[in-house]
Amino acid sequence: MSTMDKNKRIQSIPQKGFFGHPKGLFTLFFTEFWERFSYYGMRAILLYYMYYEISEGGLGLDQTTAASIMAVYGALVYMSGIIGGWIADRLLGTSRTVFYGGVLIMLGHIVLSFPGGVTALFVSMALIVIGTGLLKPNVSSVVGDLYSDEDTRRDAGFSIFYMGINLGGFLAPLIVGTVGQQYNYHLGFSLAAIGMLLGLITFVLTKKKNLGLAGTHVPNPLTKEERKKVFGIIGISAVIMIILGAFSIQTGFLTIKRFIFLISILGIIIPTLYFIVMYNSPKTNEVEKSRIIAYIPLFIAAMIFWAIQEQGSIILALYADNRTQLSLGGIEITPSWFQSLNPLFIIFLAPVFAWLWVKLGNRQPSTSKKFAYGLFFAGLSFLVMIIPAAMNGTETLVSPLWLVLSFFLVVLGELLLSPVGLSATTKLAPAAFSAQTMSLWFLSNASAQAINAQIVKLYRPETEIIYFGAIGAVAILIGVILLSLSPKIQEYMKGVR
Repeated sequence: MSTMDKNKRIQSIPQKGFFGHPKGLFTLFFTEFWERFSYYGMRAILLYYMYYEISEGGLGLDQTTAASIMAVYGALVYMSGIIGGWIADRLLGTSRTVFYGGVLIMLGHIVLSFPGGVTALFVSMALIVIGTGLLKPNVSSVVGDLYSDEDTRRDAGFSIFYMGINLGGFLAPLIVGTVGQQYNYHLGFSLAAIGMLLGLITFVLTKKKNLGLAGTHVPNPLTKEERKKVFGIIGISAVIMIILGAFSIQTGFLTIKRFIFLISILGIIIPTLYFIVMYNSPKTNEVEKSRIIAYIPLFIAAMIFWAIQEQGSIILALYADNRTQLSLGGIEITPSWFQSLNPLFIIFLAPVFAWLWVKLGNRQPSTSKKFAYGLFFAGLSFLVMIIPAAMNGTETLVSPLWLVLSFFLVVLGELLLSPVGLSATTKLAPAAFSAQTMSLWFLSNASAQAINAQIVKLYRPETEIIYFGAIGAVAILIGVILLSLSPKIQEYMKGVR
């Protein structure tokens, strides 16, 4: 996008109106609030729905398989961001792509709201995977479009946007989790569908007035000749995949375990290929290539962080159900409620971090240093989980306060890494790959969860100490390495902080 086009876009957006930020932040804040309400509400009860017995309203899968499916599901959700980024960059622009993604997500929750067994589960997952891939990376890209490159409010704006995500994430387990676990799982999934509907309504009714031209630009549109070629390849590939999938399932070759292993491999291969393609593209100039090099260690650090953070809805969810005293101060606790801890802490701490970055201005730590500190806290969040097992063994139930402490520590790391990573991605992205680079950022989460699909199989009460200890120690070690490399990374960023 030319400087003139960027200026025209900024001028079309009301620059004041939402906590001192562009008015469009209101639209994106509440769109993402409701989308995250639907997604995290579904996730809060999905693991339990899969492994609870059929007599208890679940599907009766074993816990290890259910945990791996949860990790693969999360990986596919974020891998699909590649599709969403490509569609936005080359076909529709980010704004329209966000809308179509929301529609698919809503349909996915509707499918799961009806009893349909394992078949309905996988159909729902497919719709939500594709829909989230269209919506999630692109709504964040539109946030970046609200600010000029020199606007110092950018990091603070992403922190406020991140708080909107977590408001939805906080309420969802309390509402959807309570309804799903105490009354009926399918009724809980219905509430998730309603949440996405409200998000779509908010987006459609306010985008014209608040967003202006943000998200309407298609940075690298397909030519007519390219459209014919690309659509032909997509059509043929889809037919081949359907035929191979049907044959593999029918013959028993494609089992759940083999599918999980395949996704774990793709979680490493896909981002690697993505970096290679962007770096070698003739549309990427020398400054942009340098920034891509700087982005690689940040991507790896983010991948390590998310591998720990995302286990909050898998391993720590199992821990809450099987190893935790579900009462505190006379209050009975529903296991899914623990999923509200992460967003609850972010709601209180995100404004503090947003204020801190504005207050420090140019004196704040560099992006790579923030990432390193984030890894330190993530590692500590797992290391503290060693203590109750070391003190009392793994046969007794532990105080829920240990989970509270673990979630608190990982949130400190998340606020140092996640909103900062979103902001850095919009600044380091090559112009021809702006939305796709945001998809690459979300691939760090996909890669983490793809690896988790194999790691979570190792967790059992008897391996608890070494499980939490080894993963926590690796995170801290990577943080130390990143901190030592920080000056070199900053040099490759070519002026971006």
